Amino acid sequence: MPTAHHNPPHPMRTASALVESPLQLLCTIEAHAAGLGGNPTRVHVRDDVPSLGNALDAVRGFGLPGGLSAELTGRRAALTANEPVWLVGDAFSGLFQATAPLRRGLTQVVLVDDGLATLDLARRIAEREPLIRPRATAGAARRSLGTVAARRLRSLAADGRATLFTALPLDVAVSDRLLAMGFELVRNTFSWLAQVPAADAPSEPTVVIGSALAGDGLIDADRYVDWVRSLAADGPLRYLPHRREPEAVLNRLSSVDGLVLDAAGAPVELRLRGMTASQRVVSLPSTAAVLLTTILAPAGVAVSPQAVPDSWWTDRATPSLRAHLSSVLRLAAETHAARTGPDSTNPEDHG
Repeated sequence: MPTAHHNPPHPMRTASALVESPLQLLCTIEAHAAGLGGNPTRVHVRDDVPSLGNALDAVRGFGLPGGLSAELTGRRAALTANEPVWLVGDAFSGLFQATAPLRRGLTQVVLVDDGLATLDLARRIAEREPLIRPRATAGAARRSLGTVAARRLRSLAADGRATLFTALPLDVAVSDRLLAMGFELVRNTFSWLAQVPAADAPSEPTVVIGSALAGDGLIDADRYVDWVRSLAADGPLRYLPHRREPEAVLNRLSSVDGLVLDAAGAPVELRLRGMTASQRVVSLPSTAAVLLTTILAPAGVAVSPQAVPDSWWTDRATPSLRAHLSSVLRLAAETHAARTGPDSTNPEDHG
């Protein structure tokens, strides 16, 4: 497992980051607070991603760690940045991969969590594969770019200049290979989040974390809406949409009796930290279920990722992709055991 890391930011170096999702924003802040950033750390938050502006406003409201600033900017900010420390949320992005071989003077690259893609990234680096996004169809040029980017990360690791900062349980074989390559593996314990005042958590007994699976065409939207409706039939329910959920699905959910539909915005890890043991969180397979287990399990809040029934999947969801997405169930169970002890109730038993 990665080690914890709680040093203050290095006073003699500067850092930059490009943030493209609410989760990347939260994990970049946590990396800086854990001493993996710089003084200052400049976070460039993409201004063309829905909900990111609201997420930025929310984290600012809690007070950013000292030495960190965050502003809405365009993607070009990543191309012109030249700080010696680079915090990276999406190493599969073409922007990162085109920039990585050209950026000189780097003293450290820090890879932060970006959902389940982080685990696939770690595996691909460990197995010396090109950095191609899961489900992507890559031509020769794109594979070449992914190969060069992976080589650059391994070269930095060999010089002691690459860190993976993650809250997700890593496969032991992958961890061993990354360590042998020279990567530093640091566990994200959400130490910054733990010390900020708890937000006003939803009052409903059940909170559903929205899924992008229907919007991405991987599961049947009708089955998904019916599932949420059945949960609302059991009692008041708060629904937190995924930032990629289409309006067509959200409009249908907004008419469900007993359901309060929130707006997309701040990371759910921030919005739900104040929940109590009388409440539960339900979701389909999602990295948020693993991260929320890390945060909420010690408080006795049941976080319950539900398996996707076979009849829900569409032809676009290949067997390998189904297995990859469903691996969240195992990861959440492992995280729950690590946070509460192996004899505690499995989170999957609270469905």
